[in-house]
Amino acid sequence: MASADIEIETLAEFDQVVARGSLSGYRVQSVNLLERTFALLSADTSSAVFLGCAMEPDAAAKVRADGALVFPPVPDLPFNPYRGLLYTPGELYEGLPEGYEATPDALSYAWFQQTKADGDVFSSMLRSLHDDAVSDALDEHLAGARVAGVMGGHAMARGGDAYAGAARLGRTLARTGLTVATGGGPGAMEAANLGAYLAPFEDDALDLALDLLAKAPSFEPSVTDWAQAAFAVRERWPAGGDSIGIPTWFYGHEPPNAFAGHIAKYFANATREDGLLARCTAGVVFLSGAAGTLQEIFDNATPNYYGSRGEPTPMVLVDRRHWTEHLPAWPLLRSLARGRAMESRIALVDSVDEVPEALARLS
Repeated sequence: MASADIEIETLAEFDQVVARGSLSGYRVQSVNLLERTFALLSADTSSAVFLGCAMEPDAAAKVRADGALVFPPVPDLPFNPYRGLLYTPGELYEGLPEGYEATPDALSYAWFQQTKADGDVFSSMLRSLHDDAVSDALDEHLAGARVAGVMGGHAMARGGDAYAGAARLGRTLARTGLTVATGGGPGAMEAANLGAYLAPFEDDALDLALDLLAKAPSFEPSVTDWAQAAFAVRERWPAGGDSIGIPTWFYGHEPPNAFAGHIAKYFANATREDGLLARCTAGVVFLSGAAGTLQEIFDNATPNYYGSRGEPTPMVLVDRRHWTEHLPAWPLLRSLARGRAMESRIALVDSVDEVPEALARLS
């Protein structure tokens, strides 16, 4: 049985497997089984693993007696370390009308701030369990997808030309059949996710959405107002296109944007950065940014240089002046690539309108 076939992540999947007669060898991940006591008492659960599954005491005793491993839910946590699925914007922003500080996203960041340096192995274990579960869910969600990354700075404000350009880019990439992946935060990241979200709608939907969002241009001073403006756009255009956001609580001052259909949020930024870039199999677009975007350029260049992930993937830097004068990453990247397989997979363009052609050419 392949590993993907033995994971049970929803109650419906649990019921389907039980109907076949045995849970032996399965991994049941974060499924509430309080109403499935009879099924647990009746089924063979030998060699099964239950990760964070609520169950009645007699059911838990029985499955342990069968030889199953039971990792019980951890009380009083603002997040689920055993989660089987990616986050949704609604899940992270639950309770937003009461203020961002009351949301699971803000409460998880507060927990991280309290525990990240306390030296408690239990806290660090919970963070690692959570991040590994998120990576597993991300791999399952992206299986078979062609993923194009869009990287850029969080300071890019709604209402500006740069933000509108990043949104058009996200829309164009999504309409070509690519799955757009970003760092999941504000600014350029939000704009690309917004474009992908509105890709199924008429072109004027994006123009109207940009006007609505411009009324709350930044997550400062109020994350609540900024996020509520995004949810108002989602409400006006429901069931938009899917894309991926991969943010981190390490940068807790940057809230996740609400336009990524699925969100893989991490505690460990190093795991998040490497995982984001590694999954961008169709290439990465680097919009203008500062230290974070600069780091991502060379985080992506290193495996392309050594070929450690196989054939190099396309890298497109946008804004010639920014990447040759303000932060001259392009000359260094070009020198690094010279004479290697990645040399034919890098490009510098002036505007986002040139990106789709550049990606196609480099691919």
